Amino acid sequence: MNRVPVVCLVGPTGVGKSEVALALAGRWGAEIVAADSRQVYRGLDLGTAKPSAADRDRIPHHMIDIVEPDQAYNAGHYERDASRCIDALTRRGAKVLVVGGTGLYLRALLWGLCDGPPADDDFRAEWLERERELPGVLYRRLSDVDPRAAALIHPNDLPKILRAVEVHALTGVPLSVLHESHGFRIPRYPYVIFGLRRDREDLHRRIDARVEEMVAQGLVDEVDRLRQRGYGSHLPAMRAVGYHQILDAFEGRYTMDEAVRLIARETRRYAKRQMTWFGADPTIRWLHLEPESPPAETADRILACLDAAETCSAGQEKG
Repeated sequence: MNRVPVVCLVGPTGVGKSEVALALAGRWGAEIVAADSRQVYRGLDLGTAKPSAADRDRIPHHMIDIVEPDQAYNAGHYERDASRCIDALTRRGAKVLVVGGTGLYLRALLWGLCDGPPADDDFRAEWLERERELPGVLYRRLSDVDPRAAALIHPNDLPKILRAVEVHALTGVPLSVLHESHGFRIPRYPYVIFGLRRDREDLHRRIDARVEEMVAQGLVDEVDRLRQRGYGSHLPAMRAVGYHQILDAFEGRYTMDEAVRLIARETRRYAKRQMTWFGADPTIRWLHLEPESPPAETADRILACLDAAETCSAGQEKG
């Protein structure tokens, strides 16, 4: 097992990554490095399903709560910060378990980001003004010039949408094509990736139950506290699923009950996009989970796979 310094655990939201990660880290003696584009923000707790304080006391977690909601943070920042974190962990001999559902962050960490043109402030200002006047115009533009990228980016993820549109405008080449030409052939670390997946109906039931639990635990109050601090839907962090819908309800666009229904719907759609992203990676070793699969049992399957890596090949599990 020591010959694999970085083990990654991925899968769609709601599949059970956090529970399996805690069990696996405890058994393997690892520290967890989050690969989640929303858990980096302080104060966004319930809606991002951050591990509890007790869980973080039991198993050290990194790359959580590192910036304020009004601070810019992207895959480039994550690549820099997470690589420094992992380098520090490996220098002191710690085992590293990278856990998350943000595929771009994981790719940036393991393989680096493709070179692209520098940001064009005038271009961005022009398109952001268009977006303010006509919400959705940026995503429609992306769908026209790079439909493959549009299929993988959430319609509310304004920074990624803007960057993809900008890259095409400045180079004439879709961002998805640049990613392909980059090839991502030289990994920063030796690694292995395990993916968790469930039957669609099972995953949707879990997502719906998780949304209900978040609301019961106080998600509306959490969003209200952030809103009172001036963190509104103009910020990319607050356009995350869950926060965006509740902010809209506060602004009277629809009822809070409708907001909760939309959160569940958008979370299911997000999970589908995540599976599209991860499904394109042939190196992921998939484990299919049944409705009652205990996290400890799944952790043991992963450990057995690490112990017998030569017999554990991609696609071996139920597909």
